This record gives sequence, structure tokens and C-alpha cells, in this order.
Amino acid sequence: MPTVTPVTAPGYVVFAGFLGDTPVFASGEGTVTFGTAGRTEKPHGGILAAVRDLDGRTLVTGGDDGRVLRITEDGTVTPLAEKGRKWIDQLATGPGGAVAFASGRTVWVREASGKEHELTRPRAVGGLAFFPKGLRVAIAGYNGVGLWFPGTTAAPQELEWKGSHIAVTLSPDGANVVTSMQENALHGWRLKDGQHMRMSGYPVKVKSLSWSAKGRFLASSGAGASVCWPFHFKDGPMGKRPLELGPRQELVTQVACHPSEEIAAIGYDDGMILLVRFGDGEEVLLRRPGDGPISALGWNRTGLELAFGTETGAAGVVDLAG
Repeated sequence: MPTVTPVTAPGYVVFAGFLGDTPVFASGEGTVTFGTAGRTEKPHGGILAAVRDLDGRTLVTGGDDGRVLRITEDGTVTPLAEKGRKWIDQLATGPGGAVAFASGRTVWVREASGKEHELTRPRAVGGLAFFPKGLRVAIAGYNGVGLWFPGTTAAPQELEWKGSHIAVTLSPDGANVVTSMQENALHGWRLKDGQHMRMSGYPVKVKSLSWSAKGRFLASSGAGASVCWPFHFKDGPMGKRPLELGPRQELVTQVACHPSEEIAAIGYDDGMILLVRFGDGEEVLLRRPGDGPISALGWNRTGLELAFGTETGAAGVVDLAG
């Protein structure tokens, strides 16, 4: 049976995951908590965004102090950028140690060498995501997504769809761009031919997206089950019914697909966490309800431990091996 080791974080948990083998929790109050013993550092006045590097060894944070920091599992802090009084509320990490971050209409990309590129968008940036290969960034905002090659003189390629796009993700093969929208829907573009993909029917905004291990499904929050759109067909999810994993009366607030198996951890607004298998919908209870909505989920590299956090500062680690 899975066992839960509780951790207390000071406030809304923005990030829960692992740096190497160490569970780490970033709080909106500006604190990063390391390990289950609760060692803490306070690198920002407030943390607005936190994302793990692709190698899983460092955490990149953006704060209300205009700083972007890289933090190791031993608590070492390295400043990556300082932008004065701007709020750094959008972050993405990419191949080769690159970091993208944004405040308002401005996007910066910092290469591992320290070289920085800047782009001003027409409207405020709603989300950032790197392509799986190469230095290319998807920038969500009003009326669509811009695809930018930093360091070149070429203008971004614009993927247009009316409305406000508040998050963006790339399929693991780099073939599809998908956004979450202000109007409780997802929208996608197939890059090879520009085909639109419309995914609607959510009762609330989709705030959490996660690709399954082989990129076959895109799992999402925003409904009374995790809605998982199939992308392994010729036309992607168009004309196909999505899977609905872990249906309950409560809304799904977070979803995290397992790093290697076709299963997903699903967090709800009553604090419950379920583990659900894509193939047959079989469920395993990982955490009982309590302590507010689940606000963050993250697997370790082996997929045997899951870190979680809630909006009220309750956090912990679920050991699937018991």
C-alpha cells in the first residue's frame, strides 16, 4: 500500500517535485522546502513560478522581486537574471540549460552561456514552452501563439485563434502545440499543415496539462475527471472521445503523468489524489481528502515517489512501494 510522509510548507505550494532524489516544495510565500525534514530557504519575497530543469537537478524560480534564480538540491542559489521591479510570472526550461521567462509583454530567453535574447509581444504573455529540440519557444497570449527562434532576426511565426491563451505545451515529438484558453477550452495546432484542434466542454479553466509517457495522451484538469485527449491518431483528438480518468463529484485541479508507465496521478479540489491507469481506468487511492485543493504534483525519476502540495501549505511525499 502507498504510504504518505507529510511535509509542512509555508503557504500555497507552487511547485512539488524532486531535485535528484530530494523532494522539494516551492511556496508562493517565497520559501523553498527541501526534504521531508523541512529544511527551508527563502530566496524570494514571493515565488510566482517555479519549474525544474530538464535534467531534474535544479529548480528555476521567478519572483515578485524581478529575479530569476537557479536552485540546487543543497540550497545553493545562482542568479540568472534581475529585471528590477517586474514580476516574473511565466517560466519555462529548455534543452541545453536554456531558460525562458516573461513579465507583461516582454519575453527573455537566457542560454546556458549567459547570452540573453529579448522579444516584445503585442499583448501580455500567458504561457511559455520550449520545443523538445533546438532553441525555439512557444509564447501564448491574446489571439494565439508565437513561435520564436531567439537569436535570429526572423519574426515569430504566428499561430492564430481568437481569444486569450493562458498556457501552452508542446507534444513530446514537437509536432503539436496546445494551449489552455480563458474560455474553458483547449486549442491545438498541428504544425506540419496548420490543422486546428478544438477541445472544449470544460466547466472551469484548464490549469494543469501533462503528456503521457509516450505522448499518446494529453491529460488535463478542469473537470470532474482528468480529460485525456488522444494524440496517437492521424487527426489527433479530432472526432475522438477523450478518456475520462478518475471521475468524481470534485473537480480535478492537477494532473501528472507517470514518467514511464501509462498511468497518471490526479489531484482534486478536496485534496484527494488518485493513481489511475489509462488502459482500463483502474484506480489506487494515494491520499485521502483534506487540507485544501491540490496545487502541485511531481514524480521522481523512477516513478516510485510522488511529491504533492496544496493551496493551504500541506505537502508530502507518496511512496508507491509502501
